Amino acid sequence: MDDYYTADEEDCYYSSDHDESLGGIDNDDSEFHAASSKKSTTQVITQESLLAAQREDLLRVMELLSIKEHHARTLLIHYQWDIEKLISVFVEKGKDSLFSGAGVTVFDSSSLPSSSPNMSCDVCLEDVVAEQMKRMDCGHCFCNDCWTEHFTVQINEGQSKRIRCMAHKCNAICDEDVVRSLVSKKRPDLAEKFDRFLVESYIEDNKMVKWCPSTPHCGNAIRAEDDKLCEVECSCGLQFCFSCMCQAHSPCSCLMWELWRKKCRDESETVNWITVHTKLCPKCYKPVEKNGGCNLVRCICGQYFCWLCGGATGKEHTYRSIAGHSCGRYEDDKERQMERAKRDLDRYTHYHHRYKAHTDSSKLEDKLRNTILEKVSNSEKKELKLKDFTWVTNGLNRLFRSRRILSYSYAFAYYMFGEELFKDEMSSSEREMKKNLFEDQQQQLEGNVEKLSQLLEEPFDDFSDDKVMDVRIHVINLSVAVDSLCKKMYECIENDLLGSLQSGIHNIAPYSSKGIEQAAEFHASWSSSKALDSSGTSGETSRPEKASGSRDSEDMVCSSSKKRPRREGSFTNSKVTLLDLNLPADFMDQN
Repeated sequence: MDDYYTADEEDCYYSSDHDESLGGIDNDDSEFHAASSKKSTTQVITQESLLAAQREDLLRVMELLSIKEHHARTLLIHYQWDIEKLISVFVEKGKDSLFSGAGVTVFDSSSLPSSSPNMSCDVCLEDVVAEQMKRMDCGHCFCNDCWTEHFTVQINEGQSKRIRCMAHKCNAICDEDVVRSLVSKKRPDLAEKFDRFLVESYIEDNKMVKWCPSTPHCGNAIRAEDDKLCEVECSCGLQFCFSCMCQAHSPCSCLMWELWRKKCRDESETVNWITVHTKLCPKCYKPVEKNGGCNLVRCICGQYFCWLCGGATGKEHTYRSIAGHSCGRYEDDKERQMERAKRDLDRYTHYHHRYKAHTDSSKLEDKLRNTILEKVSNSEKKELKLKDFTWVTNGLNRLFRSRRILSYSYAFAYYMFGEELFKDEMSSSEREMKKNLFEDQQQQLEGNVEKLSQLLEEPFDDFSDDKVMDVRIHVINLSVAVDSLCKKMYECIENDLLGSLQSGIHNIAPYSSKGIEQAAEFHASWSSSKALDSSGTSGETSRPEKASGSRDSEDMVCSSSKKRPRREGSFTNSKVTLLDLNLPADFMDQN
């Protein structure tokens, strides 16, 4: 068989004379046993585990600062649930500065004189019995009716997560238990809305937690522990970029991918084609395409004009000239503009054609998965010397990963070596040198990927033992080569191409030989779970349906916003009934 390997990787390949060394290569997972034993950097937070995840962070802050739960929540919402940042402020500026910045006030009620049976409310100026007055942590005391009206207005205006005291120039955040208690008496629907916003704040205000952008929504959220610049696979099967919430698009940066999607979606290149191949009629200004050899063109509006210069003329003409018209003078700017438009169109067509070709190949190979697995099943039933066919599935997975990378590498190259983003960042000679470096690696990867695809489509279930072993060795070698070439391409992009640029906005998710990381299921720690159970905050929810959309649908992913639609349902805790996170906000407002 003809092999397409690079010379510097011959040490990675094996032949039938090295059967002892093939045992560890058969299973792709064995190469990365050490990596897989590490803790996953991303976690799936389901509806059932959302309260536990939120409670775990609350308990850390409560134990660290010895404060109540609503104070801890106020601090975390202010610092966007970034515990490391909260601790940093606490260490550098102290507890008082930490509290005052977030609106947390701890008032010593023991210093107050004994309250009289009747008290005056400073808002409504009514005398109210002491039992109908409520004092906040900041020390301000008003009647329950005034507090309730204040809370109602704030919740309706979307300020549920940080309702401030209504005293003049007081920035203290009100106790959520007081808010819930007073509002639920007159407006139970608003109390439920208030609780829903508090729970949702863990995702909406948290930079490290985002909703899965699947459509229909799977009900899950993803938490990234360390790096926000990563690609992740939700438990519903959807793969997406955690940074921009679009489909996984490395080695493109988020900005490159957004520009490429827009360019492929809108009619910008159609406009370029019209510019190159048509001229505007000088009378009606509609584009006219020339379909004959004569330079005198007639528009459907009846106007005659010269194809060379676009100027209006009469209809009298010969093959060589038009009566009363001469346009032999060269116009530099106009010619240059036409040439530039044609060159841009040809360049876009080149990259888009190859991007589309690999995307289509990936879809066709995905359809062949069942066929290839069927051949594996047939081979396992035969009396062959080779019993383990994991090399087929491993090679198939490697093919899918490399196809995706190849496809997006053309979108990356279009912007990397064009003038749209990096015109002033590189000289022409430097751009050409980097372009040749990247295209050499891209070509090597492309050749090996095509060879791997061809081998996997072989009818190996009909082959003899020796030929199956030969195919096996070639598939393993090509899988290793493709993995190595993908890794080198990413290193080239990160170090030689993007790393040398002044602007640091173009960063890509790191390459992983195992493919896009699947987020692990979130499990609360023992102390957190125990505290959760003892406080009675655990509840029951209906399990969300799985997303039915394809993981490769780019419009499906990118059209989804961070805040997801919700489905109907509810769950309860010991204090109050909390709404299911899948209930739409407008539905709750109406009810």
